[in-house]
Amino acid sequence: MGSNRAYRWTTWVVAVLLVVAPAPLHLAPPAGYGNGAMRTIGAYGVAVAATAHRPATGASVPSPGQTAGAKVYVVRPGDTLWDIAAAHGITLAGLREANRIFTHLIHPGQVLAIPVAAARPGGGFYHVVRAGDTLYYLAGLYATTIRALRQANDLWTDHLSIGATLIIPRTAGNPARVTRYTLEELDLLARLVQAEAGGEPFTGQVAVAASVLNRVRDRRYPNTIGEVIYQVIAGVHQYSPVRNGRIYRAAGRSALRAAREALYGADPSLGANGFFNPEKTNDRWVRRQPVTVVIGNHVFFRH
Repeated sequence: MGSNRAYRWTTWVVAVLLVVAPAPLHLAPPAGYGNGAMRTIGAYGVAVAATAHRPATGASVPSPGQTAGAKVYVVRPGDTLWDIAAAHGITLAGLREANRIFTHLIHPGQVLAIPVAAARPGGGFYHVVRAGDTLYYLAGLYATTIRALRQANDLWTDHLSIGATLIIPRTAGNPARVTRYTLEELDLLARLVQAEAGGEPFTGQVAVAASVLNRVRDRRYPNTIGEVIYQVIAGVHQYSPVRNGRIYRAAGRSALRAAREALYGADPSLGANGFFNPEKTNDRWVRRQPVTVVIGNHVFFRH
């Protein structure tokens, strides 16, 4: 009798669980995943940039509420949240919020929702505060003023919270151009900065990176970072580290940060598309070009 009651009780519990348990959500990759094409998954219309590898087994998938109207990115070995946000032209805070991530930990195979970045009314762009940042430093870095930074962010103290996102207003000296890039392009640009300006002030390192990006935007030059850096004109490499091989040395943390600052719109070079060290070159042509600014040992010019 007791065993019959136990059996009926167990059967009733199992039946209840089957009724109330929600059906699992499956986001299976579509046919052709991995060929580099854009695809759409399921009823939520999630655009996926297919990569050369599949997510690891058991990879976490953002919820439908997170992914609606967003792209999806599969984390690769070596990725950081900062690099992923920068590569997609969004803020670190926006990436965290879209994925409910409040630590720095991510793992290969993890699937992240990439929110669609909305243009800020009135132009401008964003800066994520890091240790050591001050309003004075940021105003100089982005060719704006402390007053403009205060007004744009309704900020009336000198305290900046690390990780906070600040609006960098558009000014005459600051065209507010954010460059989209791949992680490979970030690494290449940082290696050039390391080779050309590793011993220069940080602002000078940012200026070197910005001058490269100004060439990318100039119709007279190639329109990719790699093609600009490796360009040869009349048999002459445009950047000496390419000729002597220093371009292949790893970039330091300062050079990486400088490259990111330039890619996010900072331009202490004031629009320069070239630079030189007067102690290391006797080239008459570069010395005849209009100078935009001198930072450290480098003279920046625009032609």
